[in-house]
Amino acid sequence: MMNHIFTDVIHQITTATDRQVGVIDADGTIAACSDPDLVNTKLPKLARVVALSDEQVAHFGGKTAKALSSFGTGFDYAVYVEGDDGLANSLCVMAQVTLNCAKTYYEERHDRATFVKNIITDNILPGDIYIRAKELHFPSDQHFVVFLVRQIGTSDISSIDTLLNLFPDRQRDFVISINENDIAVVKSVSPEVTDGELMSIAESIEDALKTQLYLKPIIGIGSVAEHLRDLADAYKEAQVAIEVGKVFDTEKTIITYENLGIGRLIYQLPTTLCEIYLNEVFKKNSIDSLDHETLFTINKFFENNLNVSETSRKLFVHRNTLVYRLEKIKKLTGLDLREFDHAIIFKVALMVKKYLASRDNKMF
Repeated sequence: MMNHIFTDVIHQITTATDRQVGVIDADGTIAACSDPDLVNTKLPKLARVVALSDEQVAHFGGKTAKALSSFGTGFDYAVYVEGDDGLANSLCVMAQVTLNCAKTYYEERHDRATFVKNIITDNILPGDIYIRAKELHFPSDQHFVVFLVRQIGTSDISSIDTLLNLFPDRQRDFVISINENDIAVVKSVSPEVTDGELMSIAESIEDALKTQLYLKPIIGIGSVAEHLRDLADAYKEAQVAIEVGKVFDTEKTIITYENLGIGRLIYQLPTTLCEIYLNEVFKKNSIDSLDHETLFTINKFFENNLNVSETSRKLFVHRNTLVYRLEKIKKLTGLDLREFDHAIIFKVALMVKKYLASRDNKMF
């Protein structure tokens, strides 16, 4: 169908010039041409020159060519004009602009990846989703999971191509560039998909980017979207997973929205409410009065499920020494961490403090 669009546009262009105008694909096969006899013939050397032209006008074999816009870093199609003079340059650039517009319009109307991108970025009305899905023969009840891949520090545009190779089924899986650092992978899954399977997919994404491009991604995983209308929410959940993970799970590189726990609730609280909570919990002394060693002891105690013997073993201290430290914490804060209710209050307070610190850092 795309070739017919190109042919129609070229036919209109050639009414204003007697130059030969054509479109080649990445292999150099002529997909459309003002001379119909040349369709399906090959210009592989011209295609190679275009691929190396760094998006500039290319010249080879008496032809001037320029790549059309494409989803990845390579090109899908390029327009060429017979001749390598100034007029050929001008015609080639104008033809490229015109064909790009036609290609974009076609993709927006008929391309599934563009359709999915419009859903997750809220660029389509909810009522239009099912109409467009029907036009594209897109099953509206297909289950999907959104993996938001964020490149930390150095980013690489080749990451799109790497993920496209990892998920080659362009009708069911979609790799979508969101911005310079973020890529959304919308993966079709079975209704019975497990958390372990989702984690395995995320690990394969992380491994591909690390080994092939030496990137350090953080991956947020949204809930399973059971319908197309749920995709936008799943994408937002993947975003929240990364943001909350940056605060409460700094060592994790793969964060699942459904496993965020209480951190997800704290992240949505107003800072004034968080400050009130800390003041109410620490009436005797501020949480800032606890030194680094004490906080380290507290965290180890929580990690070992409030088990005094196991915590003392992990800290390489005598059991009585740990008990002494816990008594000291009780005197400072009024909270006995050996009691479950007090431990919950203190754990939430630590997380609230961490959240407020992250908010303060964002302001500078």
